[in-house]
Amino acid sequence: MNDLSRQATRLEAIGGHFDKWLLGAIIALTGLGVVMVASSSIALMSSPFYYLNRHLIFLAVGIVLAIIAMRTELKTIEQYNQVLLLGCFALLVVVFVPGLGSSVNGARRWINLGISKFQTVEAVKVLYIVWLSSYLVRFRDEVNATWPAMLKPLGVAGALVVLLLLQPDFGSSTLLLAITAGMLVLGGVNMPRMSMPVVFGLVAMSALAIIEPYRMRRITSFLDPWADQQGDGYQLSNALMAVGRGEWTGVGLGNSVQKLYYLPEAHTDFIFSVTAEELGFIGTCLIIGLYALLVGRTFWLGMRCVEMKRHFSGYIAFGIGLWISMQSFVSIGVNLGILPTKGLTLPLISSGGSSVLMTCVAMGLLLRVSYELDRAERRQAVRMGAPEGDEPIHADAGGAGGVGAAMHDGAPRDGSSRDSAPRGTSRMQQRIEPTLGRMG
Repeated sequence: MNDLSRQATRLEAIGGHFDKWLLGAIIALTGLGVVMVASSSIALMSSPFYYLNRHLIFLAVGIVLAIIAMRTELKTIEQYNQVLLLGCFALLVVVFVPGLGSSVNGARRWINLGISKFQTVEAVKVLYIVWLSSYLVRFRDEVNATWPAMLKPLGVAGALVVLLLLQPDFGSSTLLLAITAGMLVLGGVNMPRMSMPVVFGLVAMSALAIIEPYRMRRITSFLDPWADQQGDGYQLSNALMAVGRGEWTGVGLGNSVQKLYYLPEAHTDFIFSVTAEELGFIGTCLIIGLYALLVGRTFWLGMRCVEMKRHFSGYIAFGIGLWISMQSFVSIGVNLGILPTKGLTLPLISSGGSSVLMTCVAMGLLLRVSYELDRAERRQAVRMGAPEGDEPIHADAGGAGGVGAAMHDGAPRDGSSRDSAPRGTSRMQQRIEPTLGRMG
């Protein structure tokens, strides 16, 4: 017993490290965002650094929130999964409460906090990903084998989308549905069964886009922004002019012309166009490369977590990776004229209090995932007899380290409690874990 106690104490003393590639990509994108917010907003107010100072304040608060997320055990967060889901609905309903909700240009998407306005859907993205990750852990076998288990998260997403469309917020609605579908696929859902809800959802969202006149105008202006350059095509035509002026190396940092009252929302939705104008093709490739590194490393972490049976951590990484990749793709696509205007910011770069705060929280969660994964690998290496200072053993799921990796401090590797272990049923099929090939 004394030997077991000493070994347990030794394992408890082993900590982890944050993923250096992930942290480096986050810092690089955030730093680039500060520079570009300063450059793109310098002519928008009487005080040239108004938006920069505001961005730095929100970024400082966001970093504090990220640190809190980084220091919180994921199994503790998972215990509050139902509360987080209720929080999603509460946040989307509160915008309609007189005195709390705030309307801008006919859209009710914000709540008034006195010192600033907060766009609630930004918090909903994070809370919903955590809830869905917990759901996929608790019902990961049923999701693959039964209709009700698969349809429940789709129903929850549908209810949230209805509240978003009432605001209205079509871009976030589409993003939320895409995150749900992606996480279900990565969570092992039966693909033929999943195809029908996906087709139905695409038809429904397309119909909503066509029915609403202002959404239809966005689509037509996207197809030919030069047909009404001073009207519906104003934003996109100026964005394309900014991108074109940048050529290969750009006109130089701070020398953008389009940001001088020509390009609307130059520091938020269209900050990528200003970046393309000032830093050129080389600068835009750098940004896209950093996003590829961030998202690629996030999915790699998710795969490693799944291989080590840490499903809750893995699904959080998958969800955040899907969110950042799709929102970045849409934002960049809008700026380049390959997608209709959606009003989505560029994560970690665009100005915007709500977006900055909740993106920082998401990055904190990702870093926590990487920390707990590294800690688990180090403890597994000690269990298998390797010296503590050695490199951790990367065991594949079901391989030699599968049994040791399946438990973490007496709890299942997926971060859930024993009471929430996967349920069995006679209808279960052999579960196929997501795989991107052998990664090590």
